[in-house]
Amino acid sequence: MTPSIACDASDATPGADKAQLRRTLLATRQAIDPAHRRDWDAELGKRVITWVAGWSQAHPEGTLGVYWPIRGEPDLRPAYDELAARDVRLALPVVTGVDSPLRFVSWTPGEAMVKDGFGVAIPASYVTVMPQALLIPCVGFNRNKIRLGYGGGFYDRTLAPLARPQTVGIAYSCGLAEFDGAAHDIALDAVITEAADL
Repeated sequence: MTPSIACDASDATPGADKAQLRRTLLATRQAIDPAHRRDWDAELGKRVITWVAGWSQAHPEGTLGVYWPIRGEPDLRPAYDELAARDVRLALPVVTGVDSPLRFVSWTPGEAMVKDGFGVAIPASYVTVMPQALLIPCVGFNRNKIRLGYGGGFYDRTLAPLARPQTVGIAYSCGLAEFDGAAHDIALDAVITEAADL
């Protein structure tokens, strides 16, 4: 499956200012044709399920941190349903403070949700867990698997400790861009898109 012109990030030029690059990539993601988005989300979901099947063999009791889609991020909720049906333990991130790492809360699809201070859905139960792997949405990413996020640094702070979970970036292929990582950036272990895996 190859990206179409609906996912054209040609304005994302090498050496671009990160704030400008972020705006360009977000605009590109928002402009994806809804039909393409549905197809790409389905393909991403299949690829994630395949990845989790291999990961869970090594971590049968492990917890997978996932995300609730916002701002045009790939919607993997049907895949989460499938993973839960396969007894994979899931958790969603919760922002606890502006300069704090994320906290992860145990979650099962269909359970009661509430909105946090940012308007993002989080589990009402608020049972804290420590995931062994994270699916992390990316605004953009480079070939070195450095993630470009929204600029808040939440995942950077979450991944700063040495004993960190395995990390898999989730993005549409049009999020691939050329940019330099900062000193605090931590490369992802893998990136999954609708077209390829890094």
